[in-house]
Amino acid sequence: MPMRLCYILLSPTFGMHQYTADIANRMAQAGYEVHLVTTRRYPPDCYLPAVTAHTPVDTRDSGFSLDALNPSGVRTVHSTIRELKPEVVHFTGPHLWDLPLLWALRREGTPTVHSLHDLYPHVGASYGQLLCIWNRLVIDAADRTLVHGICYRERLLARRVGPERVTYAPLLHLFLGPAWLKQAEEAAMQVSYEPWALFFGRLERYKGLEDLLAACTLLPDTLKEGTRVVVAGPGSLRALWTGALPPQVELRERFIDDEEALDLFRRCGLVVLPYRDASQSALVAAAYFFRKPVLVTRVGALPEYVQEGRTGFLVEPGDPAGLARTLTSALADPERLAQMGAAGRAWYDAQRVIEEETLQRMYAQVIRENGSKCREDR
Repeated sequence: MPMRLCYILLSPTFGMHQYTADIANRMAQAGYEVHLVTTRRYPPDCYLPAVTAHTPVDTRDSGFSLDALNPSGVRTVHSTIRELKPEVVHFTGPHLWDLPLLWALRREGTPTVHSLHDLYPHVGASYGQLLCIWNRLVIDAADRTLVHGICYRERLLARRVGPERVTYAPLLHLFLGPAWLKQAEEAAMQVSYEPWALFFGRLERYKGLEDLLAACTLLPDTLKEGTRVVVAGPGSLRALWTGALPPQVELRERFIDDEEALDLFRRCGLVVLPYRDASQSALVAAAYFFRKPVLVTRVGALPEYVQEGRTGFLVEPGDPAGLARTLTSALADPERLAQMGAAGRAWYDAQRVIEEETLQRMYAQVIRENGSKCREDR
């Protein structure tokens, strides 16, 4: 009989569902019996038909919102999980209900895993102190914590969290649903390296957009025609940058659908992540999938995903001059960008295999360790 896995994501947040769907879909393709317990507002198109979805609740917002204070929802979700009789329960995103569910499952002897995406809150986050407290409680309650940075695993080990309770796996999911994966692979085989850099994603202060725009004002006049930076994603740039938009910047200040995103990643010269603060980012994997090098800052786990000079470029955070110098030299050499993009795709393909093996080994180990613990308790 195949192992029965149950993924829990009680928030409708689209990015968390992209992450969850990537893991759940691949485990289903690997032959596991996969269930998803989630909110009725989840995006079903992200998941393959082989993933059986259960929607016992109707949560409306992120995991730390007011509707999470309803205790009846916890009981409903717990009842759904018990009926499924999973061998492992994996919580893939934060929600206040996760803690009482983890405690209940521990009492019942059900093995649990919890992904932690942000060990520390982003600078300026209103929920910062709550996240730190919540993370500590989750780490204590779950049988296994999954992190996506080697540096975060090391920090947990330094806190005396046992090595058998922390697993690292790279963050490699794409921003596309299953229906677009074939088109994405085709696009990844037909890439070009036009002289522009792509910033992709929600426009938020911690992502260093001010530094990127300041860097654009420092780009030399000698750059060839068409050299620019495309900023694409939802949010308000005006809240981050009060001056005139530099002429080298093309702004697409809106939600970018999959078709437009495919075109952007296929044509850009490189993908830039000028973050001032970060944990990790799946955009590095997306860039490598499309055979594009990355330009990232040395924050969080981002440097772990870059082989400097081979798959991408590293600069210090808060350094517009360094960004400008690197953009100028990189965009002037499309042949080098193509070579680095090929190396990035090779890295991605190899890490994809490692990631799947790590997840499967983690599930088997947590079942085995939980069984041993139950025998000791008896």
